[in-house]
Amino acid sequence: MDTVNVIAVVGACARERARYAKQLAETSGHVPIASFLRPDATEVAQEVAARARWPCAGRGAVVDVPEQVSVTELIGALAGDPALPTVRLDAVICVVDATHLLTDLGSDDYVSQPNESGQTLMARALLTAAHLEFASHLVIVNWEPIATAELATLLALASHLSPRAVLRLHHGAPQAPAPTAAYTADQDRPGWVCLLNGEFEPHMTDLRVSAFRYENFRPFHPERLQLLLDERVELGDFGTLVRSAGFCRLATRPDIVAQWEQAGHMLSFTPLRRDDDNSEDAELLALGQDIAFIGLDLDHDGLTAALDDATLTDEELAAGPSAWARFPDPFPAWHLAQNPTDQ
Repeated sequence: MDTVNVIAVVGACARERARYAKQLAETSGHVPIASFLRPDATEVAQEVAARARWPCAGRGAVVDVPEQVSVTELIGALAGDPALPTVRLDAVICVVDATHLLTDLGSDDYVSQPNESGQTLMARALLTAAHLEFASHLVIVNWEPIATAELATLLALASHLSPRAVLRLHHGAPQAPAPTAAYTADQDRPGWVCLLNGEFEPHMTDLRVSAFRYENFRPFHPERLQLLLDERVELGDFGTLVRSAGFCRLATRPDIVAQWEQAGHMLSFTPLRRDDDNSEDAELLALGQDIAFIGLDLDHDGLTAALDDATLTDEELAAGPSAWARFPDPFPAWHLAQNPTDQ
């Protein structure tokens, strides 16, 4: 059976995404796939595989991926599922509308996202960030009315969020990307991952756009961290924080490493593992804080000092975990997947 070479088109703007996907299918000779009854990653992947028999075989497919579909789950379903041997994911193209990129990344609303238990709400800003970060190609549309200086800043920001993506301004008929190595389910494309891995090399730079890595072996005092986030970071005291992600620890939960994930006004902490997980596959994610920050006009030194102040002092550190457990903790309880009673 012939393999279907798939190009997935993602993006926050449904109209621009659909238009680009349609044009790309027409110019490349690929079959367009754009209608899904239940738009989740598994359903999209299964439908693409089903169409491998007809009419996509030997031609390829351009898939207009609905906004609510998790791009990471889609990549996993298309590139990492051995049950889909007839599908090869060649590219993930993110269509970026320059006129409202910053608005999308700063959005404070939610998108309903299907999952095994029904529906869940996902922050639109985090979905938008993921579209950019996991894309192989960023296509900027509606860039013509943007002033040159502003456009340069937007392009540099996109490049910082997704430093391994091919970045180009859209004009004329879209062309299918040149064949490269097929996507794999294990992705290290996001800028924050590159930054933590010491492999951060964005193609475009701008004086207003910057990124830095914050490390500190001491756990955060949860109350001081919340005050810092709500009363200073949120208000822009250190510039515009567009994206931050990495690993962190709270003193009140010292044996758990959590993922720190922020886009715009949305910040979440997801517990990943306890320190006593001694499985062979377990790896030490972080002893304390290891977080990447990307933004506009960032005050690196000021934010670093403020984050340091939100970690434990010498006296608090010496007091030990029994004292830490009595600290005020305003953050929601954590429940590890392997044990629902973990907090």
